[in-house]
Amino acid sequence: MRTATLTNVLLVRPGATEFDEQGRMKGSLDMPLSDRGEAQAEHLAKELSGVEVKAIFSSPCESARETARRLARQQHLAGRDVKVKVIDALRNIDHGLWHGKLIDEVRRNHPRFYRQGEDFPEAFCPPGGEPVGDAKARVGKALRKCVKRAREGVIAMVIPDPMATVVESILSGDELKSVWDSETDSASWSMIETELG
Repeated sequence: MRTATLTNVLLVRPGATEFDEQGRMKGSLDMPLSDRGEAQAEHLAKELSGVEVKAIFSSPCESARETARRLARQQHLAGRDVKVKVIDALRNIDHGLWHGKLIDEVRRNHPRFYRQGEDFPEAFCPPGGEPVGDAKARVGKALRKCVKRAREGVIAMVIPDPMATVVESILSGDELKSVWDSETDSASWSMIETELG
């Protein structure tokens, strides 16, 4: 009988961008870390320097890449040579016409859409954007490949929200929660043990 091999995924949300600080939907926009986000990413990388990772995979957006570079630098300082691999399929959900829109504005002016994002997140799709269910299917294939490459160890994945929350639900097997609870980043992390792959 074959036993399941577990991989620990260190899921990292990048430091904040200016849109995160303003409560705006950044989606797939490529934005740098804000000054506060840089400090958050640096603190997070130091906090995680004691965790030995086999690989670091990053979303292609600038905030994720910069946070991943800081993680890699701290791994190097701890005597580990870990490179960052950027994976296009880990890109954030495309918010279409709502890129840059205030989340509060959506809640006030589009209550039906807002409720759909709370109650049926996989069916949610901003005007002209990517349905969350499609994004989940896209990222699921990439996750399986990443996890297969690093069996029986820890891999780090630096992914902005809301895609990070989609990834977390796939890895943990939990139901996807409201998209509005996970629109902004502020350099946080969680460790998820998964059999995916």
